[in-house]
Amino acid sequence: MENEYSKRARDLFRNGYNCAQSVFCSFCEETGMDFDTALKLSSSFGGGMGRLREVCGAVSAMFMIAGLKFGYIEPNNDDIKGAHYARIQKLADEFKKKHHTIICRELLGLPDGADSPVPSKRTQEYYANRPCEQFIAAAAEIIAKELKLI
Repeated sequence: MENEYSKRARDLFRNGYNCAQSVFCSFCEETGMDFDTALKLSSSFGGGMGRLREVCGAVSAMFMIAGLKFGYIEPNNDDIKGAHYARIQKLADEFKKKHHTIICRELLGLPDGADSPVPSKRTQEYYANRPCEQFIAAAAEIIAKELKLI
């Protein structure tokens, strides 16, 4: 059964938000961030960072949420930094267990290099053929579990 965070993330994606926005904004209440600010902050990460097809935007959103909830503020405390980076690597590994990579182009089976900066039109065909919803749902579930929300 799908959890409320995955469902919310899928719904946001179906309403035209990018992958990063869809995951990140599903946790506004938990992060204490207002929706419009969350949309702006996460807007650059869609399409693997501005359609560069690098780290999946849904995965980047998980990392941003983890930073807001568990991030460090002491710049010279290597123990705290290391613990945080270990958490980020754990989140990435959880995503990789399901999808084998965190790289957008690899998830979508695209060639190396950036894509056109022009977003794809959101049509029924787009949603039928694009696997992004499953990545978004997985990322939302992984970070919800990390936050002990499900």
